[in-house]
Amino acid sequence: MNYDILARYYDALVKDDEATRHWVHWIGSAGNTLLDCACGSGEITRQLAEKYEDVQGMALSPAMIEAAAAKDTDHQVTWSTGDMTDLSGFGTFDVITCLCDSVNYLDEAGLVRWLDQAWTHLNPGGYLYFDMHSQDRIDEFREGYAEAGTFEDGTQVQWLIESEDNVLYQDFAFYLPDGRTLQEHHLQYIHDPEFVRQELEKRFTLESVVTDFDLPGLQPGEKYFYICRKKETA
Repeated sequence: MNYDILARYYDALVKDDEATRHWVHWIGSAGNTLLDCACGSGEITRQLAEKYEDVQGMALSPAMIEAAAAKDTDHQVTWSTGDMTDLSGFGTFDVITCLCDSVNYLDEAGLVRWLDQAWTHLNPGGYLYFDMHSQDRIDEFREGYAEAGTFEDGTQVQWLIESEDNVLYQDFAFYLPDGRTLQEHHLQYIHDPEFVRQELEKRFTLESVVTDFDLPGLQPGEKYFYICRKKETA
């Protein structure tokens, strides 16, 4: 699973300016330094850099980081590749974020490692913001979902999503104008919100949980949004 191919077309496939504004507004300003984990192509990260003095964006895929850095012509963000379950190469921050259901790429053990790392790399009283797929996504994609389109360079794409148990399988096929077909396969894990709550409360004070940005608590919808504050001890 990687983003080597998808990075070229990521913005054309999923960029949503209105949703980006919602995420940036939801996060607000809670300090001076921010680390955006799994930052993707950097659309949200760059806008957060207008509200924070020091912003760093990191992702596992070198291709995604390259795409993000290419758009950051003012060099507002420090970009780096890395695994968000091991932040040992980073300092501490006032805010750590992980957005656009990126935590769903972690299984339960990976999620726990990331929460440990986030706690370690937050300043005292620092904030953790993240969202994740709701339980409803399992039923939504049980019968499968298909989307197809053509990019400006003539490449055609087919995007298939289906769920089995608590896993979302996403398959991308790119049909290039030169006749080649390139494929990527992604897995995401739908986490039990009770498990997430229990793990969070070991390390953080859970200050807010909403569904789809503004519905209070856990309700039917697409995503759950969490705002957590670091406890003194974990």
